[in-house]
Amino acid sequence: MKRKYQKPREIMRLRCLACEVLARPLYLCAAYSPHVVDVELFRRGLHNDPPDLRARLQARIDVLADEGYDAILLAYGLCGQATAGLVAHGVPLVIPRAHDCITLFLGSRERYQREFEECPGTYWYNLDYMERSDGSGGSVALGSHASTDIDAVYQEYVEKYGKDNADYLMEVMGAWQQHYQRAAYIDMGVGDSSHIEAQARAQAEQRGWRFDRLAGDLVLIRRLLYGDWDEDFLVVLPGQRIKMTYDDRVMECEKARYAASTPE
Repeated sequence: MKRKYQKPREIMRLRCLACEVLARPLYLCAAYSPHVVDVELFRRGLHNDPPDLRARLQARIDVLADEGYDAILLAYGLCGQATAGLVAHGVPLVIPRAHDCITLFLGSRERYQREFEECPGTYWYNLDYMERSDGSGGSVALGSHASTDIDAVYQEYVEKYGKDNADYLMEVMGAWQQHYQRAAYIDMGVGDSSHIEAQARAQAEQRGWRFDRLAGDLVLIRRLLYGDWDEDFLVVLPGQRIKMTYDDRVMECEKARYAASTPE
């Protein structure tokens, strides 16, 4: 039987379900949190299949409802609607109002929006993201509607012809320049990522992009794990589910009526 939701204790016991691309920032913030935080990482490549990621997260949420936690934290954004439709059972879910992990790296929706408006065709680089490459693409594009297609073409060329030939074909076709204008490296200040910055600079030069080095901001991750949940976070109470809003709020709660496999 599911335990009845109770008001959290002063020191909470929290479980954080997270994408592994946030590993270092999460473990750092968990170590300093005033609460007891257990971090559970999910493989980076799962975001390529949102329904599968959603099902995996929901399965863990259902199990953890009986494990004595005060809340289940989701270190995700909408991530291709992978989190839309997730239902809280027994304990609340808490998730940042974010479109994807770039918002978490940058520290706010406002900064995310500024970057999108100034240069939508951006290829983003980050230490944990790059280290956990599984062949699904070395970096992530923010705001380019064609990004998924162009990345898929590149990966297909790599598999068929090898990386050097794939780079050559993309350059000859002008594919990179058509969809991207900038390489942006985000330094979260956790770990030595100089080699990732060097890689980003080299690819920017090779592909004719502008290169920017940006300081990351741990504020959203820290506040998620510290229990500092204001309007930047969605708190989903038991019996509610996450719904995408298509506006600045990013997501909202609604009464759970359907399974989490098919978001509205």
